[in-house]
Amino acid sequence: MEQILCCHCYDLFTPSPRHKNQSYCMKPECRRAKKAAWKRHKMATDPDFKLDQKLSNKKWAQNNPGYWKEYRRKNPEKAERNRILQIIRNRRRPNSRNNNANADIPLIAKVDASISNNFKMVGQFWLVPVIAKVDALKVNIFEISSPYH
Repeated sequence: MEQILCCHCYDLFTPSPRHKNQSYCMKPECRRAKKAAWKRHKMATDPDFKLDQKLSNKKWAQNNPGYWKEYRRKNPEKAERNRILQIIRNRRRPNSRNNNANADIPLIAKVDASISNNFKMVGQFWLVPVIAKVDALKVNIFEISSPYH
């Protein structure tokens, strides 16, 4: 039988005669990639499967309280990477919030969001970008008192 190219590792392999449309070889990492591709497709096309996965994840989270807090504590570099990627995902979201009456609501909830911070940032600061590769910007921040208070 003629050899074909694996869709994941790009190695040539001989497909099984029992599976006419085989496109992944039998290496464990390629089998995982095939399963992940199938699951992505299934989640996108089958609402019942998606709901079952959501309920299963919710049940797991209830049975493993504190797992993610402990994971972030043990893996601070991964937690920081996720924070940076979340900022990127937020910036890529459609800008439909401008037309919304709740435009002042933040995209990501924070536990301490209700705590008032009376710290006044007045002075000269350098704004240093975390993600984009642009130069730092020197800014002056002044407090403007309102005569109507």
